[in-house]
Amino acid sequence: MSAIERPLPPLNADESTTLESWLDFHRITLAMKCEGLDDEQAAVASVPPSGFTLTGLVQHMAEVERNWFRRVFAAEQAPPIYDPHADPSAPDGGFELAEGATLHDALATWHAEIARARELCAGRALTDTGRFMEQDVSLRWIYVHMIEEYARHNGHADLLRERIDGTTGV
Repeated sequence: MSAIERPLPPLNADESTTLESWLDFHRITLAMKCEGLDDEQAAVASVPPSGFTLTGLVQHMAEVERNWFRRVFAAEQAPPIYDPHADPSAPDGGFELAEGATLHDALATWHAEIARARELCAGRALTDTGRFMEQDVSLRWIYVHMIEEYARHNGHADLLRERIDGTTGV
């Protein structure tokens, strides 16, 4: 049984609440996939030749949160977290583990990016826009994309966690 509480998104709510709740549901799912692992376990790669790890996935999702909410939606000049020389318009970074990278540090950074995203979106309309590929992009679109991004990567996290210790079904 998980120590992390993951409430079911409301079954009958307004659109904003529904989207925010589903995004939080998927964020919590990723945290649950990492629960109880030590740094060595979280750095176990999926299958050769891939170097895909849970720590790398958490780092990547911190980069994704930063990109969509800070750079795109809020137009902040927020540099990449894990590779300061990376192109900030190509948010596929974070997967590679630097020497000394820990799950604890990755989770702390990810949680900080989530907190900043919530601050930036608080009280905003779903029709409010940021800029992506020289076009307006609505907060609604960003939320839907983020739900999709987490859902896809949570499937990867499922397989990684099962490989590490056999845990399934979270």
